[in-house]
Amino acid sequence: MTEVKRLNRDWRRRTEARLGLLLDGVGQPFNVGAIIRTAAAFGVERVWLCGSTAPPGHPSARKTALGTDRLVAFERHPSAASAAAAVAAAGYRLVAVELASDSIPLHEAPLAGDICLALGNEDHGCSAALLAAADVVTYIPLPGRVGSLNVAAAAAIGLAEVRRREWTSQTGRQGPRSLP
Repeated sequence: MTEVKRLNRDWRRRTEARLGLLLDGVGQPFNVGAIIRTAAAFGVERVWLCGSTAPPGHPSARKTALGTDRLVAFERHPSAASAAAAVAAAGYRLVAVELASDSIPLHEAPLAGDICLALGNEDHGCSAALLAAADVVTYIPLPGRVGSLNVAAAAAIGLAEVRRREWTSQTGRQGPRSLP
């Protein structure tokens, strides 16, 4: 474990951009807890909550988050529009993850700088107000026979892609070596 902790410290040193999340109507506490744990692992600074999103303090969310909720700041808003305005005021580019007709593949989305990924309700996705406020709407290409992902899995893929892009864009800097 000591070697893994050292590697993670090396990656943390390479991480400069701020990363946030906006959860719009994510109703299942287990999903919120899983998203919180992943958010803490990827260095998310703040999570904006709106709509019917389950509270991070819900017992099921806390159980799934395994105490990582103490590593992330939360801000609740009455609507997706006010949460999106707060994201913009904080200086983040808002990138919605949604299967929509005008969305672009995640691997083609502009993800440089401070990014806030927005994810919506498990059944209905992001609200129209959130999609209208987003700087970019993107989707995760799924070549298999399943057309959508669990919202927590989509959050993990999105956060990993944002960080991967940041790290690979740092030209001239050597990354941490892999484990033997």
